[in-house]
Amino acid sequence: MKKEIKRYIQTSFFNALPFFVAIIDREYNILEANEAFKQYFGEWKGKKCYEVYKKAARKCSGCQVDKVFETGETRISNESGYDANGNLCHYIAHQAPIKGKDGKVSYVVETSQDITQTTHYQRELNLLFEKAPVYIAIIDQNYRIVRANKKFRDTFGESKGKKCYQAYKHRKKKCRKCPAAMTFLDGKEHSSVEIGKNFAGQETRYAVTSAPISEENGEVRLIMEIASDITDIYKLQEQLRKARDLYAALIENSKDGIIEVNSENKTEIFNRSARAILEWDSYKKPTYKQLRQALPKEFFDNPPKNGVIADLRESFVVAKTGNRVPVNFFAIELTSKNERLGKVAFIEDIRKLIELEKQKLEAERLGAVGQTVAGLAHTIKNLLMGLEGGMYIVDIGLRKGDAARIAEGWQILQKNFYKTVKLVKGFLSFAKGKTPTLRKTHPNKIIKEIVELYKETAKSQGVELIAELDKNAKELYLDPDGIEACVTNLLSNAIDAAILREDRKGKVIIRTKDKGDEFIFEIEDNGSGMDSEVAKKVFTTFFTTKGSKGTGLG
Repeated sequence: MKKEIKRYIQTSFFNALPFFVAIIDREYNILEANEAFKQYFGEWKGKKCYEVYKKAARKCSGCQVDKVFETGETRISNESGYDANGNLCHYIAHQAPIKGKDGKVSYVVETSQDITQTTHYQRELNLLFEKAPVYIAIIDQNYRIVRANKKFRDTFGESKGKKCYQAYKHRKKKCRKCPAAMTFLDGKEHSSVEIGKNFAGQETRYAVTSAPISEENGEVRLIMEIASDITDIYKLQEQLRKARDLYAALIENSKDGIIEVNSENKTEIFNRSARAILEWDSYKKPTYKQLRQALPKEFFDNPPKNGVIADLRESFVVAKTGNRVPVNFFAIELTSKNERLGKVAFIEDIRKLIELEKQKLEAERLGAVGQTVAGLAHTIKNLLMGLEGGMYIVDIGLRKGDAARIAEGWQILQKNFYKTVKLVKGFLSFAKGKTPTLRKTHPNKIIKEIVELYKETAKSQGVELIAELDKNAKELYLDPDGIEACVTNLLSNAIDAAILREDRKGKVIIRTKDKGDEFIFEIEDNGSGMDSEVAKKVFTTFFTTKGSKGTGLG
């Protein structure tokens, strides 16, 4: 059996080895090599070791074979050479002495193993480690940094040999909640968000994860910390927080009520003014059903047009107490990149505005009364003077028995009496502000009757009166007496204006126009019109351009 083993070793074992074996003499000649060596490095017979390993013409500097011959000790080296195809390769070589009977080294047996692929992977890993866009540090049990990548060094400075808390935070003691300490303790990954300082002392925020990479006998010897710089993200979050707080303060303190409903019909925003307008005393926001009872139906039913849902002036909302609150109501749809987020309503409480308008109208009414009284007093004074003059002439005629004088005075009295009656009737009509009485009437019929009444009078004064009536006009609910009084006043003024034309070609046109949603009565004359000063006073009580022929109340 021993002979078979000896024969196997001598004949087959050498070539059966899975690594490369070569025997080298002191002249660097390869005396023997196994089949694996030949397959990897190529033909070796009659060649020097450096010719086969390195494809070189001379001995390597720092030759390990020389050192084995000198010391008689086994050596290990990491080598680079060329394989049989001329490709660069990497291998680990073991050089061991073969000694003779005298104890001197006669030959060197070199065994080697290919690590080309391993070296390639190692280089890729080193490149990844160095160029990774995150901070990477290898830390030992004493919290010393064994190795750190380029980004780490660029941010925190050269840190090899420093404690991690010195490098990251410029601290003298270990952090209280240290993810590295927890990983050393339980062998698991741990994450946290930390605040550190870069090499310039500026604050840096980073999210860090620690993980074990080397264990021995169940004990973690080395860990790797990978950290991402979140300083810019933190600053952005702070800006967003400040912006959110600013907008929240603006919304909460807005004088207008603001109510936002999201896409799921849940009330998201219900500010202080909205609570006041709707008299909302609950700490809870109103439900969608409660909002439907409080807000205009357009907010819920109207489809948006160019983003606007409703724009209602002088509308109203219903408060929680049931009170109807007058408001201006505006609502828009909220969208983001064509995604519907919900809708928001802006509610302006106009109760104070309405009260101010009432006060303004009351002030204007009192001013108008004062103006009217002043105008009335002036007009009555003139009429009284006329009556006084008439009485004086009548009195003289009676005393002297002069019938002509009496007739003249009576005529003056009668004229001023009718003026007084007309003034009082006009003033009473103006003061009462007659309430319209509506009944179904054809508007063209009213105009025909007015034209028939005034046609001959106008003609006798050289004015042509023309009626242009809408043939498609229909019966309407209106106040016939009020319309007649209004049109008659306008017509009378138009005729008076047309009379003043020097060419006596005055013309007045009365038109009716049925617009469907409105009906128009239009009177046009070809008189001289009004200058700017007259136009300013046209609605002033008792103002007239007709002298004694008008009262200014028409």
